[in-house]
Amino acid sequence: MKIYTKTGDGGETGLFAGARVPKDDTRIEAYGTVDELNAFLGLARAEGLPSEVDSVIGRIQHSLFAVGAELASPDPVAAKTKLTDAAEIAWIEEMIDKCEASLAPLRQFILPMGTRGAVALHVARGVCRRAERCVVTLRRTSREPVGEEVVQYLNRLGDLLFVLARHVNALAGEADHPWIKPQPPR
Repeated sequence: MKIYTKTGDGGETGLFAGARVPKDDTRIEAYGTVDELNAFLGLARAEGLPSEVDSVIGRIQHSLFAVGAELASPDPVAAKTKLTDAAEIAWIEEMIDKCEASLAPLRQFILPMGTRGAVALHVARGVCRRAERCVVTLRRTSREPVGEEVVQYLNRLGDLLFVLARHVNALAGEADHPWIKPQPPR
């Protein structure tokens, strides 16, 4: 199978069900941003994350392919790509609770700093928040249904990536870097 098809040379691409849409369609933007998030998670893993964090990120990467498939299908139920569910969201919440239990409570905003792995997770968190915004836009503007579980999944995932970045820093002995509010000019 060739990697190039030349079918997208005119600025259109095919959805899972076969319909062709412009490459800047909100649906393409949504699942393209999820794909970008997945690539940034791969980059975070390449930084040598602790094994328990790497395992969590690996599971998330597989789940993000399911999210992308669901978003690439105008009718996920008919296409059998409705794969995001409450169980996966509950697992993310469990991971958040587990990691937070080992961290000092936050008392102020922190900067996205620390080890290379933690910073890569912070970058992924930012991309995750953008993916969430793209899916919210898609849900609001699409005539086809977009499952609310996808928005919930991405929302919780952004929280988990923040907590995992802090956890990776803590395991490396790296303290949180608090944001220092600038003083207003006199």
